[in-house]
Amino acid sequence: MKHLLTLQDLSQKELFDILDLASELKAEVKAGKKHEKRLDGKTLGLIFQKSSTRTRISFEVGMYQLGGYPLFLSGNDLQLGRGESIKDSARVFGRYLDGIMIRTFKQSDVEELAEYSGLPVINGLTDYCHPCQVLADLLTIKEYKGGFEGLKAAYIGDGNNMANSLIVGCLKAGMSFAAGTPKDYAPHEKVLDFAKGYGDKFTLTENIYEAADKADVVFTDVWASMGQEAEAEARKKIFAGYCIDDKLMSVTNPGCMVQHCLPAHREEEITDKVFEAHAKEIFDEAENRLHAQKAVIYLTMTDEAYKK
Repeated sequence: MKHLLTLQDLSQKELFDILDLASELKAEVKAGKKHEKRLDGKTLGLIFQKSSTRTRISFEVGMYQLGGYPLFLSGNDLQLGRGESIKDSARVFGRYLDGIMIRTFKQSDVEELAEYSGLPVINGLTDYCHPCQVLADLLTIKEYKGGFEGLKAAYIGDGNNMANSLIVGCLKAGMSFAAGTPKDYAPHEKVLDFAKGYGDKFTLTENIYEAADKADVVFTDVWASMGQEAEAEARKKIFAGYCIDDKLMSVTNPGCMVQHCLPAHREEEITDKVFEAHAKEIFDEAENRLHAQKAVIYLTMTDEAYKK
């Protein structure tokens, strides 16, 4: 696996290989073992043009645990912030680093970085997709449910980068998927075109109860993402009612999980009561960012199979 740019680029086997390795790496940690330093001498550049909690910490800790060096690169400090082109910066990064993780706005910047750097590139988030988060989500579902076949996932809220990656990841894993979004806030057209290939396993609706009906896992995200702060008040009116609450959960299957990529705006996209009732699942999901990302780092930055 050369890069992780979008989940659409992965085969189902590659997707499952990441999840299987993430499970192995997590098991080593839970058993009190330290990973072999297989990335000793390697440096992963971490470019942040958007602020972060979980992405930054999990990538820095993950790279350290694998024996490599994580180099934090703030977008404000790089010449990228002063107008240097992506392709010129990429050519320089390629001469210094062994891999790049970037968290930014435009998907095209990630693609261009991969094209010109000659390095493995990991998409830590763009406005289009959030593949690393969804890998952690799938790992959490696998742990709680034992697999994916026959399960239904539902997403309630804005058809944003999280919705885009969840649709792709869950369908590829073998689940059915229903997205409940307002009419003008549907997922990206490219993702909807992808989902058409799965026939009746995918549903898009404005009715949140239709989306959540008999769901085994329900996802949500904030109504206003980074860069949309000026729209926050208007979005509160548009998304009023697109909330995970007791009434919504009553139409899901018994034992339905709730997942939230965090940070959460309680009493907006999810009530405090539902959040706390599912807090263990949500914070297991947050922890799994570390293990899933270690798997991605390893599989993109080495050519060898992971052996204990």
